[in-house]
Parts: sequence; structure tokens; C-alpha cells
Amino acid sequence: MPVRFLRNASELADVSMESPLPVQVTNARPVPADTLLVATTSVDTTANRDLLGSTSTELPTLDGCGQYRKLVWFYFRAGADSTTYRVLARATDHNGAPLGTGWITLATGTLPGDANSWGRIEIPSAGDGYYDQYRIEVWRTAGSSNHNLTSKIVGVR
Repeated sequence: MPVRFLRNASELADVSMESPLPVQVTNARPVPADTLLVATTSVDTTANRDLLGSTSTELPTLDGCGQYRKLVWFYFRAGADSTTYRVLARATDHNGAPLGTGWITLATGTLPGDANSWGRIEIPSAGDGYYDQYRIEVWRTAGSSNHNLTSKIVGVR
């Protein structure tokens, strides 16, 4: 049996399981997001090791990210030893060459969480990014046990 609703000030609409009431949200728009990286990194005391295992400080972990206003880094830590992270970024020219030498440091700190815990870090933490390349480094700074860090990075337009 249909139910009658007032659709607007002068129009009635019959609603049933076969024809539900249409819902409209003002100014709603989808937020596209893309998975950019899924990687497992062995975290040890080697400084400058990125999520891909590279210690070459000029190589980016992620490239071609200029279309994303924010990156979201989800991670799962298998160990409880203190793990330091550093997020670096830079812009490139139309050929993909860095505009200058070095990197801009966007974030640095200790990954929150204990052994077998999930975490999330937004890059950048405030404002918009739109950098072309990012380098995300992790290393163990305390304790004596290496552990695996599984990461997923999503780019949000």
C-alpha cells in the first residue's frame, strides 16, 4: 500500500517499495579517491628508508600526485617499538624533474599505536597538498625488534 508524502509546497507523491521517494541533497558531490600505494615495509634502524624500501633520498615514494589535494596514509604496525616517520614533498616541472634541490618536510613524528594496531595520517594535516612527489620514510628509533609496517595510501581529489 503506497504512502502519500508532500513533495513540495503544492505537490503530493505516492511512495511504495516499488517507487521510493527520491532523495536530493543540495550541493552534494562525490569525492573521488584513488589507491596510490599498498606496500609492506620491514622497519629497522636504517634512516631514510621509504615505504618502498629505498634509501636513495632523491627517489620519491609517490610520483604524479599533483591532482590530489590530500593523501591519507593507513597503516598497520606489527610491532610496538617506537617508529619514527617523515613525510617529504616537492613540485616538479612538466617533464617530471624537481623544481629545486631537496624536499619540503610536511610532517615528522612517531607513529601512534601499539603492536598489531591500525593508524591513519592525513598528508598534509591541514590545508591542501597538490605536490607532485612525496617521500615517506620510516625507521625504528627505540627497542630491539624489527617489525613489518603495512601501508595503504589513498589520494583524495
